[in-house]
Amino acid sequence: MKLNYQITPAPQAATIPVVLLHGLFGKQDNLGLLKQHLMTQYSVISVDLRNHGLSEWHSEMNYHAMGEDILALLAQLHIPQAHLIGHSMGGKAAMAVAIQQPTQVASLTVADIAPVSYQQDRHSAVFAALQTVAKKPEVTSRKDADTLMSQHLAEPSVRQFLLKSFSNDSPSHWQFNLDTLATHYSDIMGWPFSADQQYPGPVLFIKGGASDYLQPEHQPAIMNHFPNATARVIPSCGHWLHAEKPALFNGIVERFLQQVS
Repeated sequence: MKLNYQITPAPQAATIPVVLLHGLFGKQDNLGLLKQHLMTQYSVISVDLRNHGLSEWHSEMNYHAMGEDILALLAQLHIPQAHLIGHSMGGKAAMAVAIQQPTQVASLTVADIAPVSYQQDRHSAVFAALQTVAKKPEVTSRKDADTLMSQHLAEPSVRQFLLKSFSNDSPSHWQFNLDTLATHYSDIMGWPFSADQQYPGPVLFIKGGASDYLQPEHQPAIMNHFPNATARVIPSCGHWLHAEKPALFNGIVERFLQQVS
């Protein structure tokens, strides 16, 4: 499975690199502000996960496969160990890597997601909006796509996030594999690992204060998998905390990496 990625050179040879993993419907530049913040201290690898961005499309879409993709990329780049940072689906993919190969993960930062299964209708309006555009081959502009999507999605910020992946080079208008994401949505919202599978290294969970993705009832699952986990809350922001409060988010991540390096 060939993943598209961008890598910045290491500012110093001994630095363990950082891998950034985006969320569902995203691509590698979604965490661009964090990349710019960290690249003066670390080599940073921004990745398009399978079926997203410019990475290969594949009919399989689950966290075992995504974890194996990332491990294969690290092997390709001759990187024995990395700090992993993931948002939402990318956070679950990062957790999957840490559980499958804990010695290859120097630390884990998870943004606004828990190692649990979520309800299956969280993105029904998003899929409806995306599929409305996909069924209209005559749509050639983001403006027209935005108008169509507004029939299903009232929030302009959500539409603008999705429209970052609008492309006339794709038959579906989207740079992500919409059909496979819809088919395997239950796998994406699920969590396939048993409670006894652990990563013992340092872990930071960062929650958006107004988001419902990380809840107190998720704490037992978190501690089962990640006994050395700590948490921070960024107030007055939602699920896209890295975009809503970038300075605060970036500072929290930087300080954590300094503590564990």
